[in-house]
Amino acid sequence: MANVQDDFELTLSTAAGNDPALIAELRDCFAQSLAIHLDLLNRARCDGNWQMAAQRLRGLGASFHTGELVTLADEALEGAPGDPAILRKLTGFAGRFSATA
Repeated sequence: MANVQDDFELTLSTAAGNDPALIAELRDCFAQSLAIHLDLLNRARCDGNWQMAAQRLRGLGASFHTGELVTLADEALEGAPGDPAILRKLTGFAGRFSATA
C-alpha cells in the first residue's frame, strides 16, 4: 500500500506542483469519484451496468496511477455482477484511501 500511496502522491505532485490547495482539491475529486463509482458498482445487478461501473473504476485508477484500484477493477470486470468478495475488496481500498488521505 505504501508504494500505491507514493505513486498516487507523485501523480498529484506532478499535476499540481507545489500548490497544496490544488493537491487537496485533486485528492478530494479522486475520493468523490471513487465513492460515486463504487456506489454504482454496488447497485449494479445486470452485466452492462456492472461492466460500465468497473470500467470507470479502472479508468479512475489508471488516471491517478493507483495500480491497486486498476487490479481490483480488472477483478470486477472478470467477475459476476454483485460479487460480494470484490465489493468487499473495493470497499476496503476506499476505506484505506480515505484513512490515509
